[in-house]
This record gives sequence, C-alpha cells and structure tokens, in this order.
Amino acid sequence: MSVSSHSTSFVENTIAFDLVRVTEAAALASAQWVGRGCKNDADGAAVEAMRKAFDNLAIDGVVVIGEGEMDEAPMLYVGEKVGCGGVPMDIAVDPLEGTTLCAKAMPNAITVLALAERGKLLHAPDIYMDKIVVGTGLPEGVVDLDASIENNLKNLAQAKRKPVQDLVLCTLERERHQDLIARARAVGARVQLLTDGDVAGGMAASLTTSDVDIYVGSGGAPEGVLTAAAIRCLGGQMQGRLLFENEMQRQRAQAMNPGQDPSRKLGLHDMAAGSVLFSATGVTTGALLRGVSYHKGHSQAITHSLVMCASSGSHSGIIRFIETYHQC
Repeated sequence: MSVSSHSTSFVENTIAFDLVRVTEAAALASAQWVGRGCKNDADGAAVEAMRKAFDNLAIDGVVVIGEGEMDEAPMLYVGEKVGCGGVPMDIAVDPLEGTTLCAKAMPNAITVLALAERGKLLHAPDIYMDKIVVGTGLPEGVVDLDASIENNLKNLAQAKRKPVQDLVLCTLERERHQDLIARARAVGARVQLLTDGDVAGGMAASLTTSDVDIYVGSGGAPEGVLTAAAIRCLGGQMQGRLLFENEMQRQRAQAMNPGQDPSRKLGLHDMAAGSVLFSATGVTTGALLRGVSYHKGHSQAITHSLVMCASSGSHSGIIRFIETYHQC
C-alpha cells in the first residue's frame, strides 16, 4: 500500500476522533481564562495543553504552522516533531484562535488544528495573506482574488441567483479594509465585521448553516493555511496571496517553499493538498461552535467540536459535530 493511500485511510478511519481530543484539551485549558483579561495566559495554557495531548496521537508529525520559530516559542514551534509514531504528517495549529475574544469573553474563540500528508501544507511565515473564500456548489472561478470586489459580488450574485443586496460579505474590522467595506456597501451588499477570528470567518462562507456568502480581506498567513484545510473539507473555493512588507519576509517565504514563486496567487490545493483532516473546538460560544460549559459545580465540563476530512481526490462532504462530557 502506498503512503498516500495509507495516509488517506488512516486519517479518515483512525485519527479523526483522536484528533478531537487534542483541540478539546486546548479548549478546556484556555476556557479557564475566559473573561479574565489575560490573553497571553489563555494562549499559553492552550499551547501547553495541546502540545501534551499530541503525545498520545499515533502519528509522526511535524509542525509546519505553529507558534513561531524555535527561538520564539517554547513548544509547537515550526519544525517541532510531535506524536508517538505512525504515518508521516504535517501539522498546522492555532491553539487559541481569538486570544482577545477569550480574554474578553466574546464569541467565536476556538482551538484549531489541521493535518495533511507530509509536504502537502504550505509553509507560511507569520505575515499577512490576502484571501477570498466562497462556498460549495458554485461554478469554479466564480470569484477571483485579482478581480474587483464589485465584479466578484456581481458574479457571485448571478451564480447564487439572488440580488447583490442579499449577499453578506464578511471581513475583519481593520483600517486596511475600510475601502473594501465602503465599496461592498456601495453596490448594496451587507457587511459582517469581525473583531478577530480569521479561520472561523473564512469557514462561515462555506457553511450552509451560515448567512455569510463571501469572506474577503487580509489576515494572518498561518490562519490562511488552516482556513484552506477547512475549505478543502467543506468543498468550497479559496484563493490567497502572501503579502510582504519587506524583502526579508519575501526571502523567508522563498526559503520555506523552495522552487516556488512566493508572490504567486495560491489556489486551494497550493495551500492544503492531498488528504487533509481538520478539527476545531469551541472556547466561547459563537456562530460555528458552542463554547466550553461547566456543570455540577465545575466538576463536569462539556465541549463542542467538529471534525472534517478530505481525501486527495475530493472532500468527504461530512461534518461531524461532537459533544463530549469531561470529568474535571
């Protein structure tokens, strides 16, 4: 059996539910800090719990999207090996997406990770990425990163057979997006603004349970890779492009992905190819997942997670929502 076919079978049939335990551990640890105003402590707790949980995961894993370089992060740093042995896999993690959301007890803080076959995830430095995401069931190329927001909204409205006025565009509430927001509203689209939560925002555009039709704007490149893994599983469309502030960042991206143009427009499979598995657990309740809740005088906690798979050929079309009861 080839590594590829073995990995696909292994991911879809063995690892999925074990992987949820990793995001659950990070969620339970960071939930202790919800509303306490200490985002660094919340993030540190999530990182430590997630790293420990990886010790029980039967993979030969290497972190390619993590907490930073080896000299910047004590654990889950880029290049760190995790797991207790098994199929070679690349790992992308965000132990607490929305540290500020957690610190302020605001919606949509989640813990996130993705696995893919070795060499199939884009190695993205901690810089910005321009992104555009839409959902499943649409003509290929219905939107394009290089097209104007006006044309993208027009084409998306035609594909969805509804007026632009009924479209919801989601983006991060940032000064750099003011022109994008103004132009989208000028053609009649509604705009949903996020204070944080780049991955959850991108996923919203591909979830049938969400009102979001399109996610656009620049956010973290590591979060872009995690979003791409999720969109692969959901069957949506996504494009991205790394944004460089200086030549040093460009050279870093080039070194991480030899032989590739770091400035090229990235398709979905450029960011997350092959067999992919994605897991997320809610920390605070949001549109995607319910947060950690406590019962019986904090002796019992309940977590809400999702896990999704995509094979090298296509997405599975299956989203598993998992509710777990933990004795504290």
